[in-house]
Amino acid sequence: MKRRELLRHLKQHGCELFREGGKHSVYFNVVGRKTSSVPRHNEIADKLARKICKDLDIKEP
Repeated sequence: MKRRELLRHLKQHGCELFREGGKHSVYFNVVGRKTSSVPRHNEIADKLARKICKDLDIKEP
């Protein structure tokens, strides 16, 4: 999955950028009050994308 597709999915489900780290961006789910880090690779493995969504307590892409 492309990183920009995952970020679009996160924003559609109420997640916001919390902060930028060295190699990751940390996203925050406002409703569920949960965080997860998203690596800055162009391609993100589907398994990792599902884990990020699960951590943020949103629907999988």
